Amino acid sequence: MSELIQTHLHERVLTIRLNRADKKNALTQVMYSALTEALHGAAENPEVRVVLFAGAPDAFCAGNDLQDFLKNPPAGEDAPVLRFMRALAGFPKPAIAAVNGVAIGIGVTLLLQCDLVYAGQGARLQMPFTSIGICPEFASSYLLPRLMGNARAAELVLFGEAFTPDKALQYGLVNAVLPEAEVEAHALERARKLAQQPPNALRVTKKLMRRWSEETVFEAIKIEAENFGPMLALGEAREAMTAFMQKRKPDFSKFS
Repeated sequence: MSELIQTHLHERVLTIRLNRADKKNALTQVMYSALTEALHGAAENPEVRVVLFAGAPDAFCAGNDLQDFLKNPPAGEDAPVLRFMRALAGFPKPAIAAVNGVAIGIGVTLLLQCDLVYAGQGARLQMPFTSIGICPEFASSYLLPRLMGNARAAELVLFGEAFTPDKALQYGLVNAVLPEAEVEAHALERARKLAQQPPNALRVTKKLMRRWSEETVFEAIKIEAENFGPMLALGEAREAMTAFMQKRKPDFSKFS
C-alpha cells in the first residue's frame, strides 16, 4: 500500500488517513488504488466494524492531482478512480468522514457515500467541476439533488463556488459542525460507539437504507464516467486545468 494512505485499526475502527499534506491530500492514481485495497480489506476483515476517513488539519482532500490526472486520465471501468468509487459505494459497513480544511471535488463527493460526516468550522468545501470543464462524478449528479433538492444542488455544481460547513449542514451534507480541534476526536468517538453495536444489525440496516438507490448509484457512476472521460480531451477542460495550474484566469471566449 502507498505510504500516502495510512491505516490504523483500533477498537474495531479502521482509520484511513490521506497522508499527502504537502499537496493538500490531492489524490493520485496510486492513492486511489491504495484506498481501494484498504476498503476491500476492511470489508473482509471481521475485526473491522467501522471505517473512518481523515486527512490533515488543514486539508481533508483537495480533489484530484490535476497533473497526475491529465497524464493518466481514467480509461475504462478498471481505472483506479472508478474502482475506488465502486468500492466505497458498495462498502457494507458504516463509513464516517472527519473533514477539516479544504474538501474539493471528490473530496466532497466521497462524503455522499459516507454514512456520517463531521466537519470543522474552518472547512471549505467546493465542487468546481464545470469550472474546470468537466462534469460531476461519484454519482453526485444523482445524489446531490436527491439530498438537498435541484435548486441547491444546481447552485453548488453549476457555479462551482466554495461553500461553508454551515451551509453543508443546512443542506444535509454533514451531521455536525465542530471546532477544528474537536472534529476527528468526535468522529472517532462516534465510530467507536458504532463499533460496539451488533455488527450484523449495522450491516443489514445500512444495506436496507441504501438498497432502494444502490442500483442507480452504480449506474450514475458509470454514466458520469462515460461523459467525464471524453470531456477531459476537450479544449475547454484543457484550458481550464492549464489556467488553474498556471494560476491565471481561463479564457473560454473561443469555445461554444
